[in-house]
Parts: sequence; structure tokens; C-alpha cells
Amino acid sequence: MDKQIETVGHDVGQLADDARALLAATSDVAGERVAEARARLAKALDQGRELCGKARDKAIEGARATDLLVHQNPYPAIAVGVGLGAIAGYLLAVRCRCNRD
Repeated sequence: MDKQIETVGHDVGQLADDARALLAATSDVAGERVAEARARLAKALDQGRELCGKARDKAIEGARATDLLVHQNPYPAIAVGVGLGAIAGYLLAVRCRCNRD
């Protein structure tokens, strides 16, 4: 899952770099339609940067809240982790047993 998130992040970054390069390459091109397209692309890049910043801030805020909660209640957090692990293990075992039949 982390590899997929990293790949998507890299792809989005590459897309933004390509868009900036396109804006720079078409800076000397005249024409109303090109100017409109450049303006829309620049606006989309700014909105994407803002959205990415908001998502990052929310993720950091959620991680801090989770960290605080776990530090305040360590034993219930351990119990939840063990319980979820047991449920996941049971479901995997049942699935593997069904695949053998």
C-alpha cells in the first residue's frame, strides 16, 4: 500500500513538473486560446498545490491526534490492535482453508 501511495505521489509530482514545463515552453506563443489554456493550467496547478497542502495538514493532524490518544490510553490501544490482528488472522485462515478444498 505504501508503495502505491509513493508511486501516485511521484506521478502527481511528475505531472505538475510537466505542466510547469509546458507553461514555460508556451510563454512566447501568442493566441487567445493558448492564453486561456495557460491560465486554466496555472489555476489548476495552484488549486492542486493547495489541495495537497490541505490533505497533508489533515493527515498530520490525524496522526498527532492518534498518537495522543494512544499515549493517553495504551492498554485499550493494544487490545484493539490485538483484536484486529486476531480477526484478520482468523479470516485469512478461513480463506486459506476454503481455497484448499
